[in-house]
Amino acid sequence: MTIQKEITLPPFRKGFHLITNEIIKQLPELPEFGLVHIFIKHTSAGLTINENADSSVRKDMEYIFNKLIPENDPEYTHIFEGSDDMPAHVKAAVYGQSISIPIRNYKLNLGIWQGIYLCEFRNNAGNRKLCITIIH
Repeated sequence: MTIQKEITLPPFRKGFHLITNEIIKQLPELPEFGLVHIFIKHTSAGLTINENADSSVRKDMEYIFNKLIPENDPEYTHIFEGSDDMPAHVKAAVYGQSISIPIRNYKLNLGIWQGIYLCEFRNNAGNRKLCITIIH
């Protein structure tokens, strides 16, 4: 059986944000085993799984990514949506728009130190929509 649900996240500031609990709160009851696929319906934000305990990891990830893919590069040609838009598209392409997580014993089977991140790459982004598919 497959279930699909769309959820809307509130606006987040630019950066890497743990959204695991936000997603879990909005999931229907999970099966004993299966797979959850989460897809973000945007081209200037991404999803990833990473460290969920130490917030300095999220800070460092933002620092590194901003250093590798800076705003205001005079070589960018896609600039009419703001100086953060083209870098946001590139960053989203690197991180990707989806993740898959196994389900075991009616829960997301994440590692003890893993959490789901919203990677927000725009300075003033709005709500973000996620399409969640549960396969069991």
